[in-house]
Amino acid sequence: MHKIPVTVITGFLGAGKTTLVRHLLQNNQGRRIAVLVNEFGEMGIDGELLRDCQVCDEEENPQSNIVELNNGCLCCTVQEEFYPTIQELLKRREQIDCILIETSGLALPKPLIQAFRWHEIRNGATVDGVVTVVDAQALAAGTLVGDLDALEAQRQADPNLEHETPIEELFEDQLACADLVVLTKTDLADETDLNKVREWLQKELPSGVKVVAGHQGEIEPDVLLGFNAAVEDNLESRPSHHDTEEEHEHDDEINSVQVICDRAIDPKPLIEKLQNLVQQQEIYRIKGFVSVPNKPMRLVLQGVGNRFDSFYDRLWTEEEPRQTRLVFIGRELNRAQIEQAILQN
Repeated sequence: MHKIPVTVITGFLGAGKTTLVRHLLQNNQGRRIAVLVNEFGEMGIDGELLRDCQVCDEEENPQSNIVELNNGCLCCTVQEEFYPTIQELLKRREQIDCILIETSGLALPKPLIQAFRWHEIRNGATVDGVVTVVDAQALAAGTLVGDLDALEAQRQADPNLEHETPIEELFEDQLACADLVVLTKTDLADETDLNKVREWLQKELPSGVKVVAGHQGEIEPDVLLGFNAAVEDNLESRPSHHDTEEEHEHDDEINSVQVICDRAIDPKPLIEKLQNLVQQQEIYRIKGFVSVPNKPMRLVLQGVGNRFDSFYDRLWTEEEPRQTRLVFIGRELNRAQIEQAILQN
């Protein structure tokens, strides 16, 4: 029987992975796509967004096509959750044309790909390719890896840096494992910065890996799928910072906090409070849903740094509580302090 091709979508927090997957599902060109969403946090914000794409046939159950792994990074949970999940999907092999795995922004790609070497999986599935999503505006502003010029000069002076932050190492590992880089938010950076970003990326990427721009995740499926790379068979050619470690460890200080509020909240002052909050605490990402006064639709809110995006995605249903639910991802976050900062009048 044929192997199901698997595309791994990786990238830093807020880079636009979910937007890319949503667009691919909405423009699947007849492909039957199963999606695994790895959510860092207790409630699956991204998974719920994907389910609301309404791409499944009426007789299909979206819950069986989109699977969330909710207890942290995929690279840390491949045995506990990934293995039984992929086994269930392999039982439906004849109903699936391809699988997408959207990793969390804190997941290393290689440990996940190594799982496809397991005998029980490798006979039924293969990693077709790895797509790394990069936020052009953030990279140009130096919010992920620092000033590009300064970083490049520092690397040229000392190619064996020993004092990289975990975030920088993660970003470099995601680039080293890529078959394609999708550059998002290109409309928010000027042409000079974009050229600088492209030039820097090409120096960091393996030879032959291309960088393509994708406004709002709008990339043709034929560009994202069909690499036929069998990545699990040539991982040695994709070096990472953790290759010499028996088992990698994440920064234990990184955590997620969820805040739920039963009352409706005006989004404008809420965003102002959130912008103040990210100045006070080391918050990498904010995402969730907001119940807006006198609005029948649910507001999706996503934030990286001081930049916040929002849109109304659908009507609230009668069965669900109209709650504001936000997930904060960062370092040593304190739930009580966050609740006080955003919920006080």
